[in-house]
Amino acid sequence: MRAVIFREHSPSLDVYELVDDMPIPEIGPTDVLVRVAYGALNRLDDFVRRGWKGLDLALPHIPGSDFSGTIAQVGDGVRGWAIGQAVTANTMMWCGTCAACIRGKHNQCTTGHILGEHIPGGYAEYVRVPARNLIAVPDGYDMGKAAAASLVYVTAWQNLMVAGRLTPGERVLIVGAGGGVNTAAIQIAKMLGCTVYVIAGDGEKAEKARELGADWVHDRSQEPAWGKPLFNATGRLGVNMAVDNVGEATWANSLRALSPGGRLVTVGGTSGYGAAVPVNLIFARHLSIIGSTMGTQSDYETVMGLVFAGKLDPVVDSVYPLADYRSALEHMLGAGQFGKILVEVG
Repeated sequence: MRAVIFREHSPSLDVYELVDDMPIPEIGPTDVLVRVAYGALNRLDDFVRRGWKGLDLALPHIPGSDFSGTIAQVGDGVRGWAIGQAVTANTMMWCGTCAACIRGKHNQCTTGHILGEHIPGGYAEYVRVPARNLIAVPDGYDMGKAAAASLVYVTAWQNLMVAGRLTPGERVLIVGAGGGVNTAAIQIAKMLGCTVYVIAGDGEKAEKARELGADWVHDRSQEPAWGKPLFNATGRLGVNMAVDNVGEATWANSLRALSPGGRLVTVGGTSGYGAAVPVNLIFARHLSIIGSTMGTQSDYETVMGLVFAGKLDPVVDSVYPLADYRSALEHMLGAGQFGKILVEVG
């Protein structure tokens, strides 16, 4: 089958290859084989190619977490799914037997990982996934948007709604406008009736954030220092929640933006992980720092139900052919995107 692969870890994009001779995955009794229509890029693609201590991959490796497609084959033990059905899937893989999984905390599985991280992913004509991870894509729903939604919406939902316990009417700061998780977070917070403040990298992203529903947007290309403008915009109250997935470069400012009893929620650190924490703010203002990764199958089914009902609308930045995957990744790493970048496979 045709697939994007790399044969070794490297900081260089030169290791990517498009090949036609990768074997079609063999499925187990509880798996399905999906013919891929679209894949969607994530920062994880870049991290996995670079590698990290303890990441032990079977090489060559097929990257790619998000996908949509149609079922091509079902395992002998699979019920309720049929060949030809349009599907996407929760990309969080869990064991089902550890203490966390038994409690339904699939994203805290002791051996959990993400599709395309430790196992072959979706930048290929076919991908194997456990049937329990599947969700049906309704007739007529855009398959590109279905691929764009999975990882970022479940991540944002779990971070804001489950771990962060966001409530209607709160003031929410979202640091960064263009990434998939942030575009999802803007929509989720607005759906809940919150007042949303966004820090955008440039004027174009600022305008698009407003179009998504942001109530106040700061263009840091015009004024890098956003702490005081934000404080004034909140009526000198601060925000109840800060969504900061940038990390090292913005962490201290996000904490200072919080009102007493506020919380900072995070699912990543694209600028680095060595963020300084002003400890005096934590205890003096009764602040909380909350982290999470991905979401449970229940979280996934809940948020995707809202997506398919049109209450949340995945933002697609651009679509590339699979053969142009490197250009798609360069676009993502250049930080010019707004929403998700797709590769068309089928």
